[in-house]
Amino acid sequence: MAGKEGTVKKYVPTYEGTLRKHALTVPHCISKCSGIRVFGRRIKSLVFSTDVAIIKNINADAIIAVYPFTPQAGITQAIIGASDVPVFVGVGGGLTNGQRSAHVAAFAEHQGAFGVVCNTFIDDDTIRAIKATVEIPVVYTVVSEKVDLESKLAAGIDFVNVSGADRTPAIVAEIRARYPELPIIATGGPTEETILATIAAGANAITYTPPTNGQLFAKDMHRYREWFAHMDDPEEDEKASPSDTAQ
Repeated sequence: MAGKEGTVKKYVPTYEGTLRKHALTVPHCISKCSGIRVFGRRIKSLVFSTDVAIIKNINADAIIAVYPFTPQAGITQAIIGASDVPVFVGVGGGLTNGQRSAHVAAFAEHQGAFGVVCNTFIDDDTIRAIKATVEIPVVYTVVSEKVDLESKLAAGIDFVNVSGADRTPAIVAEIRARYPELPIIATGGPTEETILATIAAGANAITYTPPTNGQLFAKDMHRYREWFAHMDDPEEDEKASPSDTAQ
């Protein structure tokens, strides 16, 4: 089938199965970004989650696992063990820094992490210590265009991860103008329009925040309650039981 510009659209055969067809999917528009190739794998989408049930049931190219606690090897091991795709793990940079961050990064690499993610407040000496310890890419988190990115690049960071809320596209555009070839991961926002705006600004890969387990369960529980509330209604008898879609 020809596309709008005469290009031929490829037919992609799909198999979903019965039990796994309700898995989560990242927005398809993320496929429009260039991606970042890491150890031979091209990564366009990263899911922001530490929930192993979500991680096991989503089609993202990679996982970005950062959380608001000091990095812990047990958490890293659980996430990497559950994931079928590369995992980028947090190694601190705020309260956790210096040689402790370097040791956490080394252990994460030994566990199989594809990259380590540093807090925006990490100092240059800690970045250098991590770079001297691991071969996997070091990702620096950018939350504002006011950060001293030049010094972080000089210290050895490999990628940036832009997380600037609604200012993310503007921050990405400014970084891209200054560094045309720097690999940029960025949060895509809540809609297809915000994702495409971030890609147009220069992001190579997009971080997607999926619904939580609680949000997903809330929808199921509402449907179950509604079914039981109407189970004595003759007009509802022919409708499918909620167990038809329950996991």
